[in-house]
Amino acid sequence: MVREHIDTIDSLLARYVAGTLPAPARVLVEAHLELKAENRIKVANLEAMAGLELMATDPVALENRDAMLAAVLASKSPEAIAPVSTGENRIFPKALYDFVGFDAGDVPWRTRMPGFKEYDLGDIEGCHVNLFWIKPGRTVPAHTHEGSELSLVLDGAFSDARGHYGRGDISVADDSVDHRPSADKGRPCIGLAVMDAPLKLTGSFRQLIGDIIG
Repeated sequence: MVREHIDTIDSLLARYVAGTLPAPARVLVEAHLELKAENRIKVANLEAMAGLELMATDPVALENRDAMLAAVLASKSPEAIAPVSTGENRIFPKALYDFVGFDAGDVPWRTRMPGFKEYDLGDIEGCHVNLFWIKPGRTVPAHTHEGSELSLVLDGAFSDARGHYGRGDISVADDSVDHRPSADKGRPCIGLAVMDAPLKLTGSFRQLIGDIIG
């Protein structure tokens, strides 16, 4: 994302392990890993493979070796990704809560169209970041993307032509995807979206007007 094209969950997790994701995408992945135990195992396997590959490479002399070693020893160990505590009523995983500073109940939503609200966090490290809220049963206007879009479902669920996305799932979309997401009935769909380029509305004018009106 931003520097590298991402079109699958596997490529997203690989770039997370490589440390090449911008901060908003990294937070999105960490929030996902709190909710999806099976992908914590996948990330651990990728990290192990990366370690073996590193050990197999030829050593290279370092400049400022002593200063670099001192910086490593002075740094704090990264916290392990842990599942969300079942004793908490928090909707946002810890990684996202720490990033935005509040939980779902305190988001200062702004209505963009009937049945669709958004909180815009602005541009961060080359990405546009926002939280979204979709009314149960509401369909978002059909659109594609000029770059990559990562959408993490935090509560509720939505579906498009590619499948169904519930809490903890990530939708990865790019310019090859033209979709019209629809929130499940029963509860609102709340999510986090990280994009590195604008989206582009598609579909007929009649369909667009119908989707905007809701």
